[in-house]
Amino acid sequence: MIQPLQATAQTPRTKAAFAGTESDIVVSVRGLTKIFKDFWGRPKARAVDNVDFDVRRGEVFGLLGPNGSGKTTIIKMLLGLLHPTKGHIEVFGRSPRDVATKSRIGYLPEESYLYRYLDSRETLDFFGNLFRLPAAERQRRIEQLLEMVGLAQTRTRPVGEFSKGMQRRIGLAQALINDPDLVLLDEPTSGLDPIGCREMKDLIRTLASRGKTIILSSHLLADVEDVCDRVLILYGGRVQAIGSLQELLTRPDRLRITMPTVPRETLERVLELLVRTVPPDEVKVENPTQNLESFFLSVVERARAMATETSGATSGHKIAEYLRAEAEAKPPAERILERLALPQTQPVTPPPAPVPEEPATAVEQKLEAYTKPVEAAPPQLQQQPTEKKEQIDLSKADEKLSELVKKQK
Repeated sequence: MIQPLQATAQTPRTKAAFAGTESDIVVSVRGLTKIFKDFWGRPKARAVDNVDFDVRRGEVFGLLGPNGSGKTTIIKMLLGLLHPTKGHIEVFGRSPRDVATKSRIGYLPEESYLYRYLDSRETLDFFGNLFRLPAAERQRRIEQLLEMVGLAQTRTRPVGEFSKGMQRRIGLAQALINDPDLVLLDEPTSGLDPIGCREMKDLIRTLASRGKTIILSSHLLADVEDVCDRVLILYGGRVQAIGSLQELLTRPDRLRITMPTVPRETLERVLELLVRTVPPDEVKVENPTQNLESFFLSVVERARAMATETSGATSGHKIAEYLRAEAEAKPPAERILERLALPQTQPVTPPPAPVPEEPATAVEQKLEAYTKPVEAAPPQLQQQPTEKKEQIDLSKADEKLSELVKKQK
């Protein structure tokens, strides 16, 4: 991971960062409705009711709501696993049921459904085969992903022996094996320890900064607040609120002032000025505190130097090479042209003159004669082609065939 023990998440981007053209829209949903029916075709539950939203390229979009509000149902319809009762869905400008569209999507379900007797390497190899990745490319990505999610030391253990947190890590790796442009994460931090949660959030922000689109559903609101640019809050299958975090969370009727510690006399004078305008019961003076996650990560960072080897998951490291910035994935011809356009800072030096060889001694001459390869025989002594032999064999075959035909007559 990139800075796996970073104390605070990257600041989500503002709404202006996503004011692009229509071509930037990755997911478009209009009037989406899903009604589940019973065996007799009678309406049983309206899981999603007339939902509209757009998700743009490079955005982290959060789906929030209590249990049964329709979050997972929306994700399954985006994947083409469920068909909407009414409404319209476009993913990359096409139907979610399109095979080419599915090849550009990575999905981490709420529960990791894995083959218990496959190890980490075999699991990723299986999913890489589903996308028809070449064998060499699969192995390269598998090594990078196992290192990234912190399972490089447990690659030979069956995933059936993994804890829930380790299963989430290998599940994340399988969601990224095809280098997707759209990643759907359903409860991505469920079962992860605080270090794994921080790494997951750092990875989400890193993928978004590289132009990938992330849609996540989570009940952990602190995680959503750390990584999401916009959120959609559902209740009863309907949209209750949608917008950027800054728009939804800012309280314009309140003001917070942060400053270093000042002498008590100065603080009393400041409070005297405030209470002339604001009622005293609405003024609070307190020392700021860090959140528990930041404190926990700082303690682990100090203790890491004393830690021994573990058979469980470890902290992730750098992001997989094939998931890095687009600038690093330029075509070879473009990279060559860029190098040619660079100014020549050093003159081209001519190759060094050849050093004259010293005359060989008698011993060296004998060794050279012994090790000299045998020259090919003259053309007249080489084996002649066997065209004549082949012709004789064919003539004999013709004679036998003629005899068999006569006997049949």
